[in-house]
Amino acid sequence: MARNVLVDAGFVVALLSSRDNHHEWAVTQASELPPPWSTCEAVLSESFHLLGGRGAPNLGALLRRRALLVAFELADSVEPVVRLIEKYSDVPMSLADACLVRMTETLADPVILTTDQDFWVYRRHSRQVVPCVTPG
Repeated sequence: MARNVLVDAGFVVALLSSRDNHHEWAVTQASELPPPWSTCEAVLSESFHLLGGRGAPNLGALLRRRALLVAFELADSVEPVVRLIEKYSDVPMSLADACLVRMTETLADPVILTTDQDFWVYRRHSRQVVPCVTPG
């Protein structure tokens, strides 16, 4: 089992919204790879935006009970994150995705829970597949 489970906005939204197409997948993953999960502030920003007012209290509850932890400081990784965004400009790569890829480069035994298939395109340390779990 991965020691560092990272989550992106797609997973967070799917977990907290029963109307999301990937809700059942997210619930299953949450039981197989239980919290605490790590993420970055860019993912939280996307998640709060996508969930809107109805989902904000549930996301806030995950943060308050420390099931979801902010475990990334962009200021410490500006150069590698910007390089990733530039490298994958044709995808394009979001700030949140770049931060998560960078997190996989700095944390031991990482895996990302994501609904975003772009993570299969991205590479960590230039050539390594980004360890992730996606629906299907």
